Amino acid sequence: MVRTAQERVVARVREAEVVAAALSAGRNVVLEGPPGTGKTTLLRALADGTGVPLVLVEGNAELTPTRLVGHHDASRVLSEDYRPENFVPGPLTRAMTEGALLYVEEFNRVPEETMNVLLGVLSEREMHIPRYGRVPARPTFRLVAAMNPFDAVGTARITPALYDRSCRVAMGYQDEDAERAVVTAATGSPDPLVHRAVRAVRITRDHPELRIGSSVRGAIDTVLIATELAVVRGSTEVDERTGADAALAALTGKVTVADGLTRPVEDVVSDIWRRAGEELGKP
Repeated sequence: MVRTAQERVVARVREAEVVAAALSAGRNVVLEGPPGTGKTTLLRALADGTGVPLVLVEGNAELTPTRLVGHHDASRVLSEDYRPENFVPGPLTRAMTEGALLYVEEFNRVPEETMNVLLGVLSEREMHIPRYGRVPARPTFRLVAAMNPFDAVGTARITPALYDRSCRVAMGYQDEDAERAVVTAATGSPDPLVHRAVRAVRITRDHPELRIGSSVRGAIDTVLIATELAVVRGSTEVDERTGADAALAALTGKVTVADGLTRPVEDVVSDIWRRAGEELGKP
């Protein structure tokens, strides 16, 4: 299990070991960390390593209990009445019956009534669905809830009952060397461009004019766009103008400006790109 995760996720040995141990011990897991820190990749690798199915659910305000649990096919109900055969299982029901890992992304965006359904399942290891019957959870069923604790917009407070029934694993940003390795593996681009893109996204995370910085995806996109943009412009190398234009395209939508910022985000990102070059000895 852990070996598969180590092959796919850079510098996440400790997290892979802890999550694998928690799941093997029969525990549910809360993964907390900003976007782009490898939460989904890590869990997919662990699931593949054990052969346990993975049922992925995107958490949002539209994830009602009915969408999570399932529903009876309305057209068949009209002709057949309510019968177990015309029930359409939702992701929770599928995960319970298949013994899968139910992975709910952005868990703190899920409505409270939907969270309560999940808490009931975690407590009882079964669920009763009206006009369908009892659904027991197979032994390998687990809930893995992922969330970004730094994003307060459109999110809800997580009840202590969830933490009481789960084990929490924090996944922060990796160090600079690890992020360079991630970007190099994703792009296959030369070191100077990768180093500058990674340095730039790391600057965004502590910049006084930004409330939320970019994940490593911003560096990956910067490198990929810059490489292709150089080709479009008939060059074999990424010059200063091309790199700056790529950074603007890749980063301005991935950062959130601080309250009260009066100048355009494009100016902030342009300054960050220049600063990254200066710190790495670029002209």
